[in-house]
Amino acid sequence: MEPLVTTEWLAKELGASDLRIVDATRFMSGSERDARAEYEAGHIPGAVFMDLAELVDQTNPIENMAPKAEKFASRMQSLGLGDGSRIVLYDDSPLASAARAWWLLKLFGAHDVALLDGGLAKWKAEGRPLEMGNHTLRHRHFTVWRDANAVRTKEQMLGNLDSDAEQVVDARPSKRFTGEDRDPRPGMAPGHIPGSRSLPHSQLFNADGTWKQGDALRAAFADAGVNLGRPLVATCGSGMTASAVAFAAHLLGKEDVAVYDGSWTEWGADPATPKATGAA
Repeated sequence: MEPLVTTEWLAKELGASDLRIVDATRFMSGSERDARAEYEAGHIPGAVFMDLAELVDQTNPIENMAPKAEKFASRMQSLGLGDGSRIVLYDDSPLASAARAWWLLKLFGAHDVALLDGGLAKWKAEGRPLEMGNHTLRHRHFTVWRDANAVRTKEQMLGNLDSDAEQVVDARPSKRFTGEDRDPRPGMAPGHIPGSRSLPHSQLFNADGTWKQGDALRAAFADAGVNLGRPLVATCGSGMTASAVAFAAHLLGKEDVAVYDGSWTEWGADPATPKATGAA
């Protein structure tokens, strides 16, 4: 299965015994939209709801950190996602939250995982069928392992300031990067990690909400000053849209990519970390 599948492909595959469709919509904290309620009001037939707001390490004071492996495996098993499943993720969120679900699944060892290009919006725009209520699947074993290479810690990011071994790519809106706009979370300093590049995740998409691909996607990285020949670490506000940068790099065949999970929620709240403002 390709990492990005079309609505036409998914429509033909509906009902396949090994196919698992997942609504991974999540909104910013404080949003008036309710992801679970919207799922229950209408989702792609057979889709289960992955609650990304709950799929976090609740023992960590930093917002939205990846959960422990055991918790992740338990949640996936309860959703019916497990070994041998072909998993297709979609969302209906400006955060491109399905990419976060993709990153978590890859982090914890899932193999056959794809995103639906254009998400629920494209599916609905084409007049394809929807299902209401909740959909449940029988439990399925999920063999979990954690790929430490996919994550960076604050300590590693501080070390990278000196070594410059990895390019840091910031997926937040450009005015958050420069410091013109303050972070919506209280107590955050303005600006960005020194030396990082600004690539707002919105630049990864076409006007119709589908992912840029090929030369158009390479150009988005190049325009941000990112060298795809070098290792890359994606960051953002809380690890959500950084996952979109990681997925976009994956579409271009790039595997030496990690996500700084603490992102600006951790870095911007720590008075000891260096910050830069203005353009890169």
